[in-house]
Amino acid sequence: MNVVTPRRTLGRRLLPLQAGVALQNFMLWVAVEKLFMSEIGFTAVSIGVMAAAYAVVVPLLEVPSGILADRWSRNGLLVLASVALAASSLLGGLSTDVPGYVVAAMVLGVYFAFSSGTVDSIVYDTVLEETGSSAEYEKWIGRVRIMESAALVASALLGGLLAGWVSARFTYYATVPFALLSVVAFLVFDEPRLHRRSEPDTLRQHVASTFRIMTREPRVRRVILLAALAAMAAQAVFEFGPLWLVAVNAPAAAYGPYWAALVASLGVAGYLTSKLQLHRRRHLLVLAVAVAAIPVPLALTDGLVAIVVAQTGLAVLVGIVGIHAGLLVHDAVSSQVRTGVASGIGTLSWLLFVPFSLFFGWLVRAHGVGWAGWVLTGVAVLLAVLLAVSARGSAAPADDAPAQLPELDGLPAGEYPPVPSEVACRELVRLVTDYLDGALPPQWRRGLDEHLAECVGCTDYLRQIRAVIDAVERLAEAERSSAP
Repeated sequence: MNVVTPRRTLGRRLLPLQAGVALQNFMLWVAVEKLFMSEIGFTAVSIGVMAAAYAVVVPLLEVPSGILADRWSRNGLLVLASVALAASSLLGGLSTDVPGYVVAAMVLGVYFAFSSGTVDSIVYDTVLEETGSSAEYEKWIGRVRIMESAALVASALLGGLLAGWVSARFTYYATVPFALLSVVAFLVFDEPRLHRRSEPDTLRQHVASTFRIMTREPRVRRVILLAALAAMAAQAVFEFGPLWLVAVNAPAAAYGPYWAALVASLGVAGYLTSKLQLHRRRHLLVLAVAVAAIPVPLALTDGLVAIVVAQTGLAVLVGIVGIHAGLLVHDAVSSQVRTGVASGIGTLSWLLFVPFSLFFGWLVRAHGVGWAGWVLTGVAVLLAVLLAVSARGSAAPADDAPAQLPELDGLPAGEYPPVPSEVACRELVRLVTDYLDGALPPQWRRGLDEHLAECVGCTDYLRQIRAVIDAVERLAEAERSSAP
């Protein structure tokens, strides 16, 4: 029996989440932060101290906050992230010296740690609940990235205007209402329930399970490294990209459009990811070649246009790789540890970026941006190799459609595929009608029963499906009884 369940559209359900993400990223002070810092007494040394303090907070909190989201509420963690953003903006506006601003920066680190990996996990589970498949994840996380990018671009332009009309300090205060409005949006959003167990593990078991999956599963390790390296490459472009403009003596007027192009690359990457059909192996291989080739001009040319095109193109391609790597990670882990693993990617990217940034900064100072361009090209080549490996191991073998669960109906006894060691939510969602019809082999039914015993989200989903079937059967019976 094929049952079509009435669902809200994904667009309607994800709209509050998209609005919340956009409001979170409407940070009016970002465009004028360095100006404000200089006004309150920052020097190159104190900027380094602030960056170090920020760099310590984010990696330390990412994995613990991800585990908290998996055990408690992902919506709740996003609300806490917005509160931290509002507090950081307020403290930044109130600060009149270096120590006060460093405190604000550390609170901002809490915001980034709490939001790291959380939105991705929510989108993945929502898509899975609504469609029974992860096939549309890249499309919808791409739309979230578009909203994020649009908010960053708009707030940068408006922040510059506000700083000119009023003051740089005012942009910090003006950011607070947008952060608090994002709390309302997240509270309105209907959070998916797939990650909630009816009988949760102890905290020690949950932490051990999260780290075991991240470190002992070869496939998970591979895609985690791919995602972390993509995040590190993107951060390198945003942090060090302006050095090329300094090296070629670009006019001051070029910096605004250049930064807007970089920020807009997040949205462009989100849009293109849903169009590229990355489940096809040949598409992934073409993407890998493009990633390896596009930063080469940064080592060979001093033309401003070529530099901006190369950096923006690299940011777009790395963004696409990051979204696709997120899909591979979420497909490889269960919902109960999804946010913790996703946050672990953020931690690993920071651990990679800190020594890389120290070496990169020394190289630029000692040998110029040309040599630094070759280093960035080397990172891109390594990223391309990992992407090509993921294409060999994860892309659809038929090269024309996403991989699907095996069809079980009608197979002779003894020819059923083996049950996974841990049945995930996506298996239950896809096989729910076979489960209710009694068409599954005993080993598959036992696997789903074990999953249902632990996952309250899937239990609720199964209850809803049964209610729909009962309603349809009662309606059909009433029609037969009233027929002449």
